Amino acid sequence: MATGTFDLLHPGHILYLERSKALGNELAVVVARDVNIKHKSKPVVPETQRLKMVQALKVVDLAVLGQELDIFKSIELLKPDIITLGFDQHFDPALLEAELSRRGLRPKIVRIEANEACDLCSSRRIVARVLERYRGRRV
Repeated sequence: MATGTFDLLHPGHILYLERSKALGNELAVVVARDVNIKHKSKPVVPETQRLKMVQALKVVDLAVLGQELDIFKSIELLKPDIITLGFDQHFDPALLEAELSRRGLRPKIVRIEANEACDLCSSRRIVARVLERYRGRRV
């Protein structure tokens, strides 16, 4: 299982999902709900559209929106053997393991350390480039 916001899909997302899929037989992806994104700016793309984009990716077997009231509920429902975290995701693996253990779940937590080295491999960088390029111009 991989989780994330997946705003403005870019090669870094694809690398994360490909590396996640390589760890198992199937890849389930939980797309973060807008209401639960508190550690960074709200996404540009609405959650239902982000879900549709992730569902369309060849590497993804199943994609669902996360639960609004309990972000761990999707894990309880899907019961993955492995949960991957991206290199820049804010979760502390030890705290995640502790919360899941409290719920009777013991998936392996794997941090995908590699990231794509390109100028636009970050939603934040894409937004910055658009603002830089079109600031003060009519689009």
